[in-house]
Amino acid sequence: MSFSPRQVARAGALALALAITACSHGPKAGPQLAPAPQTTPASEIDAILLLLDQGDSGAAKKRINAALKRDPMNPSVQVLRDSIDRDPKDLLGPTNFTYTTRDGDTMSGLAQRFLGNRLKAYQLARYNDIAKPADLVAGRTLRIPGEPPRIEAPRRSEPRPVPAAPTRVKSAAPRPAPVTKPTAPTANRVAARQARATGLAALNSGNVVRAVGLLRRAAALDPGNPVIARDLTRAERIAATVKARK
Repeated sequence: MSFSPRQVARAGALALALAITACSHGPKAGPQLAPAPQTTPASEIDAILLLLDQGDSGAAKKRINAALKRDPMNPSVQVLRDSIDRDPKDLLGPTNFTYTTRDGDTMSGLAQRFLGNRLKAYQLARYNDIAKPADLVAGRTLRIPGEPPRIEAPRRSEPRPVPAAPTRVKSAAPRPAPVTKPTAPTANRVAARQARATGLAALNSGNVVRAVGLLRRAAALDPGNPVIARDLTRAERIAATVKARK
């Protein structure tokens, strides 16, 4: 079967038209997606804080700008940027109270304690006209933005009622038994006179030893008789003289 030149030309034109149509309806390349922004690592934040702590705001500013290019909506980097660019009184407010630093205090620690964010350490330093926060020493008076913290007074515990002690009735002390004084022996004056008389007789007869014994007996029978006491003393003196002569 043979084709005429006209038929061949028509067939070629039809094939070309079909090819053009197929190319126009082929798969189209989708739109290219923008690369996701890179997040700023915590180590970069710490490096910027270290520069600000040393008072090198210029180097810190360069790193902040580079971080914002990678991650423009990062809130931590924005706080650090504002710490350099903005007035600290506009950021922290005019109201403040005083605080005296102690051993171990750091600007970042005070910012975390009083402002609730350690990234505001450079703001707090500029608020107190401190160019290098690392030079903070104990005993310095700082102005801390905000109201002073309230110190709650310790609650007083109500004293518990103390039960009254039972009243004790004192019993009467026992009366001491009456002390009976020993009665002096009754003088036997009759026997004393007889013993004295016999003793004096013995003394006059020269029996001095017997006289002393009788007079002592008379003194015992009538102890308060001064006459018997005198006679006994004289008899004892004579007895001593006689004994000495022997």
